[in-house]
Amino acid sequence: MLVDPTELTKELVRCPSVTPSDAGALDVLQEVLTSLGFSCTRLAFSEQGTADIDNLYARLGEGSPHFCYAGHTDVVPAGALDDWDFGPFDGSVSDGVLYGRGTSDMKGGIAAFIAAISSLNDVEGSISLLITGDEEGPAINGTVKMLKWLEQNNQLPDVCIVGEPTNVDDIGDMVKIGRRGSINATLTVHGRQGHVAYPHLADNPVPRLIKMLAKLNAHELDIGNEFFQPSNLEIVTVDVGNEASNVIPMDASAKFNIRFNNEQSIDGLKKLIGDICEDVGGEYSLDINVSGDAFLTPQGPLSELIAGAIKQVTGREAELSTSGGTSDARFIKNYCPVIEFGLINKTIHKVNECVRIDDLLTLRDIYLMMLKNYFAK
Repeated sequence: MLVDPTELTKELVRCPSVTPSDAGALDVLQEVLTSLGFSCTRLAFSEQGTADIDNLYARLGEGSPHFCYAGHTDVVPAGALDDWDFGPFDGSVSDGVLYGRGTSDMKGGIAAFIAAISSLNDVEGSISLLITGDEEGPAINGTVKMLKWLEQNNQLPDVCIVGEPTNVDDIGDMVKIGRRGSINATLTVHGRQGHVAYPHLADNPVPRLIKMLAKLNAHELDIGNEFFQPSNLEIVTVDVGNEASNVIPMDASAKFNIRFNNEQSIDGLKKLIGDICEDVGGEYSLDINVSGDAFLTPQGPLSELIAGAIKQVTGREAELSTSGGTSDARFIKNYCPVIEFGLINKTIHKVNECVRIDDLLTLRDIYLMMLKNYFAK
C-alpha cells in the first residue's frame, strides 16, 4: 500500500493535537503503520504534576541494523483564529500549499517518512518510529521515558533521525548534527522592606540584583568553535512587584537563559553563576533548571548517509549545522547517533503554518533514498 504524504498530513492536521492533547493523531498513525506490517505499542506515561501522555512505538522487522525515526504529533496552540487564512485544523490546500498547524512542525515530516517506507522493498534489518505527544510540552512523559522502555526491552536502535524542520529556504539546504544546551535560571535577591526615606532601616535588594546581572551579562562564556556559535546568556525578565514609589521592596528577581555549546558543561555553568552571585554577596536564592545538554554527532557515516541522499535527490550540498533551539534529539543522543532532518522551518509556530506539497514529496524521496542506501550496506 503506497501512502500519499499529502493526504496523511491532512489527516493528521485535522486532529487538533495541541499539547498535551492527542486528539486521535496517534490512532491515525497506528492504523496506517499496522497496514504496512508494523508492530505497534502504545506507551502511556504519567507523573505527578504533569499531564498524562500517550506515545507510539512502531517497529517493522526484528533484526539489525535498526533504523529509527523520531518525531512528535503534538503541536503548539493556533493563536488568534481570525488571523488564519484557512482553519488551522482544516488541512486546506491552496496553490500547491497545504495549510494548518503542524504541517511543518512536524506532522508533514512524519507523513513523508511513512510514505517513504511504503515505497520501500523488503529490507534486512528493522525500521522503527518513536512518536511522542510531549515534545512541545514539558518533555517529561514522552521521549525520555520511551527511550528507557526501549532500553529495558532491548529495542534500542543503531541510528536515529529526528524529523524536525531543519531547512531554511529549500529542502536539503541544512542538516542539524548537534544542538546547544539550555539552562533556565531564576535569581531572587532578598532584602528588607522599608520606607525610602529611611534606607538605613531597610535593605534594598535591587542594587545587588543589578550588580549580579551586570556581571553575568558581561562575562564572555566562550568564542564558539568549528561547529558551534559562542554560548550566550540572555536576561529575559526582571521583576520587583513593587507598585509603590516610596517603598523599598523586600525581594527582587530576574530570569535568564543560557544557550551553551560543547565548550561548556552544566556543572561548570552552575558554578560560574554561583560564584558571580557570591562575589556580589548578600542573601539570595537561585533556581536552575536544565532543559538539555549540548551535543554534537561527529561527521561520519550518519551525516554522510543523509547528505548523500540529499545530493542524489536534489543535487544540493547540505550545510551541517548546530543552529537553532533544541529538540528531543538531546535525549536520544545518550543512546545512539542522532541527526535531525525534515521540512522548511519558516512558518513553524506561526499563523498560517504551511508546507509546499512539492516539498513533502521531495522529503519523501530523500527519506526513501536514505533508507535504501542504509540497508544496502
